[in-house]
Amino acid sequence: MVRRTTANLIEDGAADAVDPAQQFLRLMSHEMRTPLNGVIGMINLLQNTSLNGAQRAYAETARQSAEHLLGLVNDLLDYARLEAHALEFDLAPVDLEGLVRGVAELLSPRAHDKGLEIVWSVAADAPDILADEGRLRQVLFNLAGNAVKFTENGGVRISVECADTDPNRPRLAFIVDDTGPGVAPEARDRIFEEFGHADSSDAVRHDGAGLGLAVVRKLAAAMDGTVQVEDRPDGPGARFRFIAPFDVVAAPRGRPLEGQTVAVRSPHPFILSAAVEQIAASGGLVAADAPVALIDHASAPKAGLAPHPETGRAIILLKPSERDLIARYRSAGFHGYLIKPLRRASLVERVLAAVGDVASETAAPIASPEDDRVAPARFAGTRVLLAEDNPVGALLARTLLRREGCVVETAATGAEAIEAVSRARYDLVFMDMRMPGMDGPAAARAIRAAGDSTPILALTANAFAEDRRACLEAGMNDHLVKPLDAASLRAALARWTNADGHAKVG
Repeated sequence: MVRRTTANLIEDGAADAVDPAQQFLRLMSHEMRTPLNGVIGMINLLQNTSLNGAQRAYAETARQSAEHLLGLVNDLLDYARLEAHALEFDLAPVDLEGLVRGVAELLSPRAHDKGLEIVWSVAADAPDILADEGRLRQVLFNLAGNAVKFTENGGVRISVECADTDPNRPRLAFIVDDTGPGVAPEARDRIFEEFGHADSSDAVRHDGAGLGLAVVRKLAAAMDGTVQVEDRPDGPGARFRFIAPFDVVAAPRGRPLEGQTVAVRSPHPFILSAAVEQIAASGGLVAADAPVALIDHASAPKAGLAPHPETGRAIILLKPSERDLIARYRSAGFHGYLIKPLRRASLVERVLAAVGDVASETAAPIASPEDDRVAPARFAGTRVLLAEDNPVGALLARTLLRREGCVVETAATGAEAIEAVSRARYDLVFMDMRMPGMDGPAAARAIRAAGDSTPILALTANAFAEDRRACLEAGMNDHLVKPLDAASLRAALARWTNADGHAKVG
């Protein structure tokens, strides 16, 4: 792993100096994010209780305000670190598809709530790279989040392309297209400045301080890259493009759809283009007449179903909120479904399953594994140790875990966590980083020194890359940043628990 600052490369073996500015920023991150974790988490719990219409509206307004404050805190801290040249880069192999898909899925609830489509694709010739995945995600999230914020109709598309053909250190273009109002030429430099907006009313209308894009520009420069905005070439809207050089670390991706032809039918150009590129990246071809068709439910008549093609197999494309239609489409003869934004691996799996059944026109549709976005896994009986000294944070995490069916025991200090692990077996340990006496990393090292391999996940209000590195170096397996939410917790449970090997409860 390589560590790089915005000013210079740190030589191998050099001791990291204790930087008061970094210590202060880390402390401020923890102190500001900890109460926000409680505020946002408790509002989310409140929204899942019985509320009347007015109470629900008040809670939603409070949640939006708290999330805006959290975004502002994040932007301010990142900007301050960039100004102080205190930002470090941890270079490691990056799965480009996983990165871009993750950003799209993270933003999809916000986009779908606005009636927007959000899609992603990675070109077949765009290789996996050596980079700081967290900083790349931050650039993409800021650009795509900005696009969702300013777009009222249509959609947002995130894509990655090769900007040149250098086989060893290509320049990759990370592109975010939207169908929003676009950015006037005279404002295209200003929006990347501190507290800059395309229009003076944007800060009021969109609750923004104007720091997100300024952070993107500084991160782009720190990665020897550039960021710019222009008109979207194939329609109204804006195109943001971040280009930087990267070292290649992986071989080209497989082509599991080699020799297969797929039809795609959708009224939305972003859905069409993303599906076409994902099929192409998998080695397949797209044609109007094909044995398997991907059909977007958005083309269906109001309150009805999209028609099944006269021949071949069909796979319906649905938003997570349209999960109730899955059974109806299966009854109508559709072979399966895909959830938007599409996952290339799922697309390949469903197409190959359908292709294998095309020869038998009387075969029943196959009940493929459920997408976790519409059928979240439950974790009944999973035994969890929660080490958290903050009572509000402990209440929030315990409530969310129990809603997933977990059996939760708690510890308030690192020493209590060590003692609990020594006397009982757990499927998973959630460990707060900052606890009185012995902190989370010290407790994790002690647990590992005793030979215990139970997965340990850090719970921390510190969102910096070096905090994640400290967790991993202490023997922890993963790093969850507060505010904790149900989706990220559920994903962590799915990653780190084995449904067939739960610890015995009792």
